[in-house]
Amino acid sequence: MSLVKALSLFSGGLDSICATRLVMEQGIEVLAVKFVSPFFGYDILRDPEGYRRSIREKYGIEATVYDISEEYLHMLRSPAHGFGKYFNPCIDCKIFMLERARAMLDEVGASFLITGEVLGQRPMSQRRDTLNVIERDSATRSLLLRPLSAKLMNPTEAELRGWVDRERLLDFSGRGRSRQIALAKTFGITDFPSPAGGCILADPILSTRIARVYRNDFVVTQQNMNLADILLMLIGRQFLLPNRGWLVLGRDEKENNRLEELMEGGDIKLFIEERPGPVALLRRAAELYDSQQGRADDLGAAAGLVTRYAKKSGGRPRGGTVVIIDDDSRIESYHEPLADDAFKEWII
Repeated sequence: MSLVKALSLFSGGLDSICATRLVMEQGIEVLAVKFVSPFFGYDILRDPEGYRRSIREKYGIEATVYDISEEYLHMLRSPAHGFGKYFNPCIDCKIFMLERARAMLDEVGASFLITGEVLGQRPMSQRRDTLNVIERDSATRSLLLRPLSAKLMNPTEAELRGWVDRERLLDFSGRGRSRQIALAKTFGITDFPSPAGGCILADPILSTRIARVYRNDFVVTQQNMNLADILLMLIGRQFLLPNRGWLVLGRDEKENNRLEELMEGGDIKLFIEERPGPVALLRRAAELYDSQQGRADDLGAAAGLVTRYAKKSGGRPRGGTVVIIDDDSRIESYHEPLADDAFKEWII
């Protein structure tokens, strides 16, 4: 049994897989920690044991899952190093996760940290100067080993103490993946994720929705939002109705089910039973309206959107009976579909 243990920040991407296995090949026990938030990996929380089993079977890596959602939402209020092109605080994100991982070292009995970072791979967060800032601000300079680029960096405590043989570490740099792919094959790994971006905060549309909340430019603000609000912003068709009602429509059965899960007291649900169509959620209807008339007008608009996006007949939207669930009350009423020109300004 290894006398030294390491904790690996594990994204599940090729680099983190290779970095973890490279250290494991030196006889060191490694626990891979998968941090999740509404913006990356959140679906894993539906079946964390299944995720751990999958990582073990595919890559021979032991993993654990930690939900950092609440703290992450707080960090987004004022990241010290600002944002990237969109609402992505890449530098502060890495600092935040390294701080969390450093705090876990004693808990899991680990002596040092591993990441899959590669020098020069990402223009914002993996430049040499930025990597130095991340080490400094997370207080991990002596603890943090980046195995894939270690030979291009100063030796860390793990190397100086002889826990890790520096000569068996690597000198990867730049954006190519050919060396990582070849390395993975030496571990018998050929099934790994494509290099698609995994963070929603770098998505040009979804990140704009989140940014509005944090800039207090929405009916929900950073002061009164909750985790379910943020999760709700990431799915469906979104509308800000004329009287400031926030409406979300599911685009398929999966999203309809997700809206049902995210529904809270004070929300109003709308749907159509006579043919396939969206579930709609009028969020916080019990608290966001100044007048009953404004609330009624937005409900009518919401019902018109439900019939607009329900299954068409002869290639055209048609009216139908919309069910409105408000707390314990159920109302059914006929509504014609809204014309596209009537609501295009409402789209978020």
